[in-house]
Amino acid sequence: MSSDPNIPAVNPLPPVVAALFLVIMGIEVTFFLGTRGLIGGPEAVGWRLDAINRYAFSSEIFAWMRQNNVWPTEHLIRFVSYSFVHVSFTQALFAGVFVLAMGKMVAEAFGSIAMLLVFVVSGIGGALVYGLVLPDATWLIGGFPAVYGLIGAFTFLLWRSLATVGANQTRAFSLIAMLMGIQLLFGLLFGGNNDWVADLAGFATGFGLSFFLVPGGWAAIRNLIRRD
Repeated sequence: MSSDPNIPAVNPLPPVVAALFLVIMGIEVTFFLGTRGLIGGPEAVGWRLDAINRYAFSSEIFAWMRQNNVWPTEHLIRFVSYSFVHVSFTQALFAGVFVLAMGKMVAEAFGSIAMLLVFVVSGIGGALVYGLVLPDATWLIGGFPAVYGLIGAFTFLLWRSLATVGANQTRAFSLIAMLMGIQLLFGLLFGGNNDWVADLAGFATGFGLSFFLVPGGWAAIRNLIRRD
């Protein structure tokens, strides 16, 4: 046992993970306080709705952009900004908790910048597939497609780890299978929406990115291409 008194009781969070969590929850706390009239005055009650209108992803707007080949910045930003706007405090809290848990493991394995890249690009990938597959769908709101990207990266780490010991690699996909099963069950019991399309696309994006972002990944891919 080490006698070093400076060893922390728990491993500290990478700064980028803590910052991402604080941004998500900071926005939500602002909405929460505004709704209760504690800040912002009377107009603060509508802050959440205004943010949804301005920053949530819209399949219909995306379809309009594609049809007219017009790409305004104010709408392109929705591919990223929707991940930071939530419909409720509970949704934001769950997304934040997953960011802390999954983000910590991914950042420690890939690095902080790579973890942030997985989060952002997975959110974009989730929105892109959602808009293409469901052009008439309702607003896409919340950080779960990006969070599922972190889960995809974590699954990649498990998948590679199982390969090194010769274990069944399909076990790495147990978490995503369970989460998708829970979503299906809740949808059947309480009625649901089509957000699972974006979530699954976010997962696939995060998993795919991991081949490039894992340390040594680019070198391994170059070597594979050269052999072919």
